[in-house]
Amino acid sequence: MSPGADAQPRPLRIGNASGFYGDRFDAVREMLTGGPLDVLTGDYLAELTMLILGRGRLKDPSRGYATTFLRQLEEGLGLAHERGVRIVANAGGLNPAGLADAVRELAERVGVPVRVAHVEGDGLPVPDGYLTANAYLGGAGIAACLRAGADVVVTGRVTDAALVTGPAAAHFGWGPEDHDALAGAVVAGHVLECGTQATGGNYSFFRDHDIRRPGFPVAEIHADGTSVITKHDGTGGVVDLGTVTAQLLYETGGARYAGPDVTARLDTVRLASDGPDRVRISGVRGEAPPPTLKAGLTRLGGWRNEVVFVLTGLDIEAKERLVRDQIADAFARAGRQPAEVRWELARTDRADAATEETASALLRLVVRDQDPDAVGRALSGAAIELALGSYPGFHVTAPPGKGAPYGVFEARYVPAEEAGHVAVLPDGTRQALDPPVRTRLLTDTEQPPLPQPLDAGPTRNAPLGLLAGARSGDKGGDANVGVWVRTDAAWRWLAHELTVDRFRELLPETAPLTVVRHVLPNLRALNFTVHGLLGEGVAAQHRFDPQGKALGEWLRSRRLEIPEALLAGSPEVHA
Repeated sequence: MSPGADAQPRPLRIGNASGFYGDRFDAVREMLTGGPLDVLTGDYLAELTMLILGRGRLKDPSRGYATTFLRQLEEGLGLAHERGVRIVANAGGLNPAGLADAVRELAERVGVPVRVAHVEGDGLPVPDGYLTANAYLGGAGIAACLRAGADVVVTGRVTDAALVTGPAAAHFGWGPEDHDALAGAVVAGHVLECGTQATGGNYSFFRDHDIRRPGFPVAEIHADGTSVITKHDGTGGVVDLGTVTAQLLYETGGARYAGPDVTARLDTVRLASDGPDRVRISGVRGEAPPPTLKAGLTRLGGWRNEVVFVLTGLDIEAKERLVRDQIADAFARAGRQPAEVRWELARTDRADAATEETASALLRLVVRDQDPDAVGRALSGAAIELALGSYPGFHVTAPPGKGAPYGVFEARYVPAEEAGHVAVLPDGTRQALDPPVRTRLLTDTEQPPLPQPLDAGPTRNAPLGLLAGARSGDKGGDANVGVWVRTDAAWRWLAHELTVDRFRELLPETAPLTVVRHVLPNLRALNFTVHGLLGEGVAAQHRFDPQGKALGEWLRSRRLEIPEALLAGSPEVHA
């Protein structure tokens, strides 16, 4: 994959077939048969996945990789070989060498000649008490494998965007100092990484499109790093300015989006329609990457259990008080209480309801402790023994079990040279990749000037979502909420209205936490980072929505005074 003598190499067409471990199984076949591709990528590793793979490796040291990928390749290898498509995936997890061997064995069994390479060196020394420790590598190792002729490249923990920067660097001959081009590829990679989230999945304005089975995204990367986001013809979903904007805001923060290859300036991104289901990304500027790599560590945090009490009909709050008092008394009589006891009442009930289910509220009790016995029999005994002596209509959604272990993800930063980034080429040669020579410490950018405030005129109390889209997600224990609008007039209003104080007011759970607002005028967007909302991260299941996926939709449902001129023609919203 090199430009050869051609001064203007053709665009590189990269598709994605997996946004997480467990994504649509048929996507590999669909992407390989649905239209032209040069490279097919798959992202299988999330923070939670590393913990899952770590626990699996304890049972079988020969595993530690995403086995689903192998099953997808049983058909996919032959299809890719026929069509000249190279496959790049981070499915190697904790054991990329083991997965590479398994791919070779599969290729021999199905009779497909492929050259397999892998990238390793992300594994760091695992501290006592931890399961895994891995640095996030960049795309240089992937590029080296492809330049050496690999048909399939599997990696361990690389950044999601590295699955695109690596093939693009190999194809166009980019070096580590081609910061603008690499930054453009990082942005395209970030749009692709979550699969159908770029083609209408999890999209605020889903009612505008048919997204029952959205196709997976494709990026056409050009030599200067510009790209066009699209999808195969005839597939479902949609690619438009909104879907791409939403994904650009997902799990990002400020203007500087740092990675091991380059720091991309999100405040320079420009989006433009390029035809039906085509969005052009241009103008992206890059800076030298920071001297450190992000590293993810996982460990078992303790044991948890939960029980959901169903409270039906009248006196919901009195019933809640009764069962809470009874559980507290039971713990006291047993002489032990779990280290953490959390109650949450969800008022799903309706007055004078037509069905029993809609007449009921849910009272959720979650307990945690380092001792499994404290969340096992102690909870199940306390809860079930109330069955005939508590509030009228007592029942639970399911009896509590023995309890289950929960995990914790921690992010740290290590000097880039501590990771031994190595490309293991198809012939077995081990090529060490040096970290970038030129680096730049990561600092915040100055907040850009806000647009001229809108002359509001008459206002109407209405949900924010009539005007704004949102997407939210997690990074460890922090949550981010990106909010954007589709017109300049709406941006003039949003930029001044949705301050940090107003954000906290609309989402009271965030009020005691540190909230940081980032302004991205080119995208007509605000990106909020809420520190600590998710506790110890998704694996710890700290809150009802442990990954913060629905925070954005909660925000959109909140009402505030919106200028009537901006709401003209807004669709009806059903509460």
